[in-house]
Amino acid sequence: MKKIFLIFGVFVSTLFFAQKSENFYEISYNSICCGPPSTAPVINYIEGFQKKNKGKTVEVFRQSGLGREGEFKLFIGIDALSKSQKSKFLKGLEAAVNSQNSTKNQSSDGTVNFNSQPVRKESLKQINNLTIYKKEKVK
Repeated sequence: MKKIFLIFGVFVSTLFFAQKSENFYEISYNSICCGPPSTAPVINYIEGFQKKNKGKTVEVFRQSGLGREGEFKLFIGIDALSKSQKSKFLKGLEAAVNSQNSTKNQSSDGTVNFNSQPVRKESLKQINNLTIYKKEKVK
C-alpha cells in the first residue's frame, strides 16, 4: 500500500513540477438542469490560436467533480506566450466565452464563466480532482 502512495505521489509531483506556467486562468462550466455546456468553443479557440502562433504551448488542466450534474473548471496556463500574445489570447478567450453564453438556450443550458484574475500555481497544487485536459469526443 505504501508503494502505491509513493508512486502516486511521485506522479503527481512530476506533473506539477513539469508545468511551465505559473499563472492559470479559470473557466467555470456550470449547469442549470441538463449538465454543463460543451468545451468545444473554448478548446477550438485554444487550438486555433496555437496553430496560428506556430505551436506556442497552452497548458490546460481540468478540475472535475464539482457538482451533481458534472460541473467542472478548466485552468489555462499561457506563460509561454509573449506579452502581446497573452493580451490577444485573453481577449479572444473572453470573446469565445461570451459568444457561447449569448447563443445558449436560456432555460436549459448552463453558463460558462471566465475569471480574468490568474490563479497561482501554488493554489492549483492544493486542488482535488485536477487532471491534464484531454479533448472530449463528441458523438
